[in-house]
Amino acid sequence: MSLTVYVNNDTQDEPLNTSGVDWTELDPDNDYLIFSNGSDTVKDGEGIPSSDDLTQAGVVITTSKVIVPLYLLADIGASEIKEIHLAGDGENSGRNRYVFAFSFDAATASEPVLEVWDDEDMDSIDNYSLGEGTPTNSWIYGITTTDATPGASWTGDTPAVGSRLAGSSAGHFLYLNNGNGALSGAGVLYCQLKIVIPANFENPGNEQPVFVVKYTTN
Repeated sequence: MSLTVYVNNDTQDEPLNTSGVDWTELDPDNDYLIFSNGSDTVKDGEGIPSSDDLTQAGVVITTSKVIVPLYLLADIGASEIKEIHLAGDGENSGRNRYVFAFSFDAATASEPVLEVWDDEDMDSIDNYSLGEGTPTNSWIYGITTTDATPGASWTGDTPAVGSRLAGSSAGHFLYLNNGNGALSGAGVLYCQLKIVIPANFENPGNEQPVFVVKYTTN
């Protein structure tokens, strides 16, 4: 069996395979996500940015919490940046259900989970954005939307629903089937993400956390 990940690059909050809705298949070996303030070169429809471009488009730390405003997919095959309009607190105040899709072509033996680590070894969460080893301080919020929208409680810089994602400790990863267990057959699972930078954070930097989907097969 196999997993294919898709990103909704449309402004319509509609499921994968809906006619007229622009979903992009993600190439896990090459494509990557960009969380940014945006600029003339880091925005929808532009070419793949350089590291200098990304630095210049970085989010400015302030005396208040900052919700990262712009979520993008670097589609390497298309040599283009594509905006993820429905992520974060963008369109519809972030209360969108169909943003990141995980399509399984057969049953699984365990419930798929989404975790975030600081590198591909998947044994540490030392990044600033992952709480420097303390998952309750992670900047990355996630919520499973397989069964429903996030709702109004997801909006804002301190969401009352969802989880701070970092590693695999309890409460800091997502059960993508909403806690309903393994998939009994082919199906599509969904989630929503948001990045909130703490106020007065003292260590700016360019980090590349690794998003991982784990599951077992029969």
